[in-house]
Amino acid sequence: MTGSPDDIIVALAGQPNSGKSTIFNALTGARQHVANYPGITVEKKTGTYRFDGRKTVVVDLPGTYSLTSYTQEERVSRDFLLHEKPAAVVDVVDASNLERNLYLVFQLAEMGIPMALALNMMDVAGQRGLRIDTELLSQQVGMPVVPTIGNRGKGIDDLREAIDRISKDGCGPQTSLRLDYGTAVEPVLGRLEKRLSENVILAARYPLRWLALKLMENDTEAQRLVREHAENKENILSSVARERELFQSEQEQTAEQAIAISRYQIAGEIVERCVKREKEEQRTLTDRIDEVVCNRVAGPIFLGGVLFLLYYLTMKIGGEHIAPWAWKYWAMLRDVIASVLPAEGLIRSLLLSGIVDGVFAIMNYLPIFLILFLLIAILEDSGYMARVAFIMDRALRAFGLHGQSTLPMILGGVVVGGCAIPGVMATRAMKDQKARMTTIMIVPLMNCMAKVPLYVLLVSIFFKEHQAIMLWFMSLITLGVALIVANVLSLTVLKRQESEPFILEMPPYHLPTITGVIRRAVERTWLFVKKVITIIVAVAIVVWVFITFPGLSEERNAYYDGEVNNATETFMKNIGEDNPYAKLLAGSGLKEFGGYWDDYKKQRMGAKSKDAKDALKEKFSREDLEFFKIVNKGKGLDGKKDKYAKKVYGAYKKLDKKLKRLDTARRKETVHVSFAGRFGRFLEPVSQWAGFDWKTNIALASSFAAKENLVATLGTIYSAGEESSGTTLATAMEEDTAETWTPVHALALMLFVALFPPCIATLIMVRVETGSTKWMLFAATYPIILGFIIAVIVFQGGQLLSLTAVQVMTFFSLFIFTILAATYFVGERSAVKKQLSG
Repeated sequence: MTGSPDDIIVALAGQPNSGKSTIFNALTGARQHVANYPGITVEKKTGTYRFDGRKTVVVDLPGTYSLTSYTQEERVSRDFLLHEKPAAVVDVVDASNLERNLYLVFQLAEMGIPMALALNMMDVAGQRGLRIDTELLSQQVGMPVVPTIGNRGKGIDDLREAIDRISKDGCGPQTSLRLDYGTAVEPVLGRLEKRLSENVILAARYPLRWLALKLMENDTEAQRLVREHAENKENILSSVARERELFQSEQEQTAEQAIAISRYQIAGEIVERCVKREKEEQRTLTDRIDEVVCNRVAGPIFLGGVLFLLYYLTMKIGGEHIAPWAWKYWAMLRDVIASVLPAEGLIRSLLLSGIVDGVFAIMNYLPIFLILFLLIAILEDSGYMARVAFIMDRALRAFGLHGQSTLPMILGGVVVGGCAIPGVMATRAMKDQKARMTTIMIVPLMNCMAKVPLYVLLVSIFFKEHQAIMLWFMSLITLGVALIVANVLSLTVLKRQESEPFILEMPPYHLPTITGVIRRAVERTWLFVKKVITIIVAVAIVVWVFITFPGLSEERNAYYDGEVNNATETFMKNIGEDNPYAKLLAGSGLKEFGGYWDDYKKQRMGAKSKDAKDALKEKFSREDLEFFKIVNKGKGLDGKKDKYAKKVYGAYKKLDKKLKRLDTARRKETVHVSFAGRFGRFLEPVSQWAGFDWKTNIALASSFAAKENLVATLGTIYSAGEESSGTTLATAMEEDTAETWTPVHALALMLFVALFPPCIATLIMVRVETGSTKWMLFAATYPIILGFIIAVIVFQGGQLLSLTAVQVMTFFSLFIFTILAATYFVGERSAVKKQLSG
């Protein structure tokens, strides 16, 4: 239960696109809290308000068309009403689609909880020429009916008053609505109710008429309740089975069909009495827009433009502009944290390189997530998200996916340069659990931004004349493989996942509210931060241990320490004993100056304008004037030259490069002897079948934490960096691999990396979204096997047949897309059969 014992708990229910979230926001304002229901990814939103001196806690239940047990949302809503027993339920109903919405009203009323009906979107109903007699409707459904226009705040005070009235002292009036299911169903319900009433626990816990209805509908959750709480459970369930068989044989239809038909008939009768059409229905703005955006030809073109804009704003604006700007502040915070940690040692390495850097690496994605959630909220609130699913569903359904899989795949990198993290997170909007799980498993196969640097590196070395073609090939081939994998997974390991019947509603278009969009985006971002950081800390520690230990031997550490001392002594000799700055830099002074030098260089790069540079010089001259003369190339703030300071500047610049080279060499050797390095050499007898040597294995192992590490580790291995006197990584690799690598090696590596397991951050999101460590491990394992098999086929095939990389690429593309075409037609036929049988 949410809130204190004195709080009034009110559940807010409603079908999707009824404006329920808008009513929730209008009722509670900014006093909201977002979490997840335990063990699943369905959002749990709660908010509060005060009315007549009493605090009311509103629980926004997931939008659902009914209270069956098809989906997580339906189970969550029903379980909350059954077990948390709120004081009242408010069902938010779309006034322009009253007949369809009444189905959920009936199911809620049968649960015996005091109810009020929020007749929302009255303005839309008016525009369609509908006049609703709310007093008569209230009499027909046996509960208060409050007309509302949620996005304008109209009717909210009346709704609060109605809630207060029906929940007073926790003993508000029960709804008087009792549906008559006819002469065929009612006697059966009577017999079942009587049998159920003999069980004291069942009678105390659940409404018996509701339980009888659910059992006749063959509801698995209702059967579970009987098994858990009834003493004579087997007798009850066998009795239900006999009643269902007898009913079907006599009525020539199932009990659930008869019950559903009765509900729709009663809903139609109520609407006929209470709703009058004052004018002929005209083509609405929604109809005119849908003629374009849902057109067989124009629809996909328009969708492509929308997705491109979403991708551009998320990845280009958020990823390339806002994220680097925000990173400056994350870096400043990191420097502050670093300044209070021990100067050196394992504790500093663990806290800074392990935990802080791991967490901040994820924080760098926040601008992307925030923009993503803003845009998704706009698409959802406007009504266009349903059109996306409609346009893409038929093509993707053949591969075990869903129309709503389109957005996650685009964000993941169908076009080279996406990111799997927001792609996995975007699956949260999908209701079909089987298609959602399939989408989560294949999104990491897309071409995320972190894979692109390796593509560019290898293409620039081995495919200089075919660079554009190779990048396009990588984009197409990963999409083809992902669709094949999706079909295989949906037919095998995901076969038993629940697949929701495909029901797609085309809501009318709405103009999203600014506050609603911003609130939802901030809520989802904050939920991500809270969930992920705790996992990131644990994972970062494991990764740090993996690449840090067992560390260098005492002899090797002594060697590097000796080299550092030699370089320092050489520096002191070069500046001369007679140099007035020699005494200043002796002992700990040199280390202090090193920190000053690094800070100045770092901030100097960020100062763009002349005023900023002048202010920076003044700041550092005030901190230490003598140090400033050295870093400013022998000049004071007044411009006067100091030959001794200039000499120190030149000597220290050489020392700084020397120390960086030694640090790179030490880190390189540390990686070689670490658990990761040993793992790389251990794998070489197997990995050589795909053309990977131990150096490649180390880079791949390091990239498991983050794909960005792949090129960085190769840079360390091939000694490329700032200190390499202008030698680029591409040049260093080209020289090192000239005798051993061919373009086929590079192609095999690119394909393996394309299918390589997602980074740890993405795996964490898989864990969060699936709620299962098992699925996270599966997502980490199967791409290794698949990628390695493909890499071996490509490498060995190219070697044995003496093919060029372009020839291998051509044959492999034909092979993949032949399988893809066959998979599509098989999947299309299976989907058609399933629809016909349903």
